[in-house]
Order: sequence, then C-alpha cells, then structure tokens
Amino acid sequence: MADFQQHESIGTLHRLADRSVDSLEDELFAYSRRRPIALIIPALYSELQGPALGNIVTEIAKVSYIDEIIVGIDRADEAQFAEARRFFSRLPQRTRLLWNDGPRLRRIDEELADRVLAPTEPGKGRNVWYCLGYFLASGRCENVALHDADILTYDRSLLARLLYPILHPTFGYSFSKGYYYRAGEGSSGRLNGRVVRLLVTPLLQALRSTIGEHEYLSYLSAFRYPLAGEFAMKHDMARSVRIPGDWGLEIGVLSEVYRIYQGRRICQVDLCGRYDHKHQDLSLDDADAGLHKMSRDIAKAIYRKLAIDGTVLGAETFRTVKAVYYRNALDLVSHYRNDAAFNGLSFDLHAEETAVELFASAVMAAGDEFLNDPMGTPFIPNWSRVQSAMPEVLAGLHDAVERDNA
Repeated sequence: MADFQQHESIGTLHRLADRSVDSLEDELFAYSRRRPIALIIPALYSELQGPALGNIVTEIAKVSYIDEIIVGIDRADEAQFAEARRFFSRLPQRTRLLWNDGPRLRRIDEELADRVLAPTEPGKGRNVWYCLGYFLASGRCENVALHDADILTYDRSLLARLLYPILHPTFGYSFSKGYYYRAGEGSSGRLNGRVVRLLVTPLLQALRSTIGEHEYLSYLSAFRYPLAGEFAMKHDMARSVRIPGDWGLEIGVLSEVYRIYQGRRICQVDLCGRYDHKHQDLSLDDADAGLHKMSRDIAKAIYRKLAIDGTVLGAETFRTVKAVYYRNALDLVSHYRNDAAFNGLSFDLHAEETAVELFASAVMAAGDEFLNDPMGTPFIPNWSRVQSAMPEVLAGLHDAVERDNA
C-alpha cells in the first residue's frame, strides 16, 4: 500500500489508487494538443536483441499523445543502424534515430571537440546530450520524457505517470523524476537497487552527520530513488541543463535541476509497483567498470556540488565520512534483510556486505580523486552555451539526423 508522506524540498505524487492508464492518457492527449511531447530513449545497439526493448516498442506504439520519438543508438555500424531503423519502423509516431557512431554525427562531434564543447567520453551521458540537442533542433515539442531501453517490467502506464505532473495545467511542475522499488521477478525474487540502498542513502546520511545539515543534501535525500533513469522536463530546462558524461548522470541532472529550479517546480512520481532492468556487475577487481566505477562517479558528483555551494572538504572530512558511511550502511543491511524476509524475498547477506565494503572504498577513493583534481568536471556544456559558440550547430545536427534517417 502506498504512503502519503511529503517532503518539504520536493513534491511527491503517490499511487494511492489504481487509476486506469486510459484515464491518464485521455488527459495527456488533450494537454498534448497544446503542448506537444517528445520521448527520448538512449540505447545500445545490443539492446535490440535484449529481452526488454521489443516489449517497450510494442507498448509505446499504443501511445497516442507522443508526437516525436528520439532514439539514440550507440555502438552500431552501418548495417546495424539499418537494422535499428527496421526495428523501430513499426512505431506510428514520428521517429528519428541518432546514429551516434555514424560519419555525419562524428563530424559534428569533431567540430565541437575543436572548440572544447564536445562530450569527452562515450556513454549514456553523451547519448542523452545529443538526443536533447536534436529535441531542441527539431522544435516540434515543448516537453520531453526520457527512459531507458532495458526496462523488463515496462508498460505504457509508466510513461503516462512520468509525464502527467509536468503536463497538468495547474500543478506547476517543470521537472518530474520517477521512483519505484527494485526487485526481481516472482514472490521469491531478490531485493535489487544496491547502489541506491547501499551507497547513496547511507552516504547522504554520513555527509549530513559529518558536515551538518545542508539544503542540497536534504534535497537529494527527499528522492525515493535518485538514480532512476526516468525523468521528464519542459523545453526551457532541456536548453539549460548540463549533462554529466560519466556514471554520475542521474545525480548530476538532479543537481542541475536544483541549481535551476529548486522548490516547488520539482516533483517525484511513483511509476509502477515493481521495476526491474539489467544489472551491472560489482566489478570487484576492475575499478574502471561496473558498480565499482559507478559508485566513485556518483560520490564525486555529490562532493563537487557541495564544494560549489561553499562546503570545505578535506582529507579528514572524507576519512570521517567513510567511517560513518560504513557503520550506516551495515545498519541498513540489517533492515533490508528483515524487510526481504518479511516479504518473502531472497537476500544474500554476504553479497550485500561485500558491496558495502566496495562502496566504502569508493567513497574514500572518490574523495582522493576530488582533492587531486578539484577543478575537474564531468559536465558537458549546455546547449545554450554550445549554440552561442556555434550558432548553426543545431541546424547541422538536425540535417545530419534527417539524412541518416532518409
């Protein structure tokens, strides 16, 4: 059963009743006639053969209120991009695919790199950034939603709930963030969401204990699932937001929303009863892969924002944060074990504590990396700055995508 708790930093829209998706979609269709909607899906080519994307396309094909679908395709050669176009061709909406590894977009990327305006590393952040650029270049829509291509439990109600808060004419929200609980399939499924449960939550607690109450930490703590890959925003934010290029994407976007809006224009919304997607490896032996790298990037994203807001962080701070984090995380593991047992879910205590030990080392390593390079930033310049430096860039991006899709 859903709760009804609110947090002073942001609004929370709960699933207090089983409102039908048809009812939500009828309203969204009426709203979209005046304020058209685009959907962005960043994807790897390999996800076309995965277990999730086929069903996602089937569900989206039933949605009448979406005007434009923008799919960013990473790691595809020419034949694979042609196959991707065939894969998405059954969508009835206007659909454009970005061939991120194709010669036309690579040429634009090189021009941007010459002016130090391009993403510096491949990945989801780069993909999302170029998709937002095309959304702005297309000029067809006033609102945009984004979700991943690997959601195993997807149905179209998720999209309707994500968009409803920013489309409703009296709510006043400009940014909507999804949340849910993560668990595997079946009554004996595993409790998932390790990075949120075992890293972000206890790290925020540790930072608040160490440096004191802070408005930004309170804001992040208000999000039920801050690493959710589903969010929706209005056109003006798409132009102003800076996209992180590393694993700190979700935390970085929340930081940007906090910088631009704060307060009453931000909400989170309960998207579904259960959510599952592909899982990253812990990567104990490889600091540059999987959750090992992700945990460091997320911690650094939080440290950077605190520093930007004037918080002084030093080596002693990070040593204390690590110690407090470790104790908090182990205490939470005990609660999660009890919660899993109460709900008949499987729970691997050894795996949970192994993850906590890895994340504790990442909390400290991220602090060291931050101190060694305090001026470093993973953010890609926002499109307002890029267009100021290169006024024709969006027109060129639009032309390149149209040619690739012709």
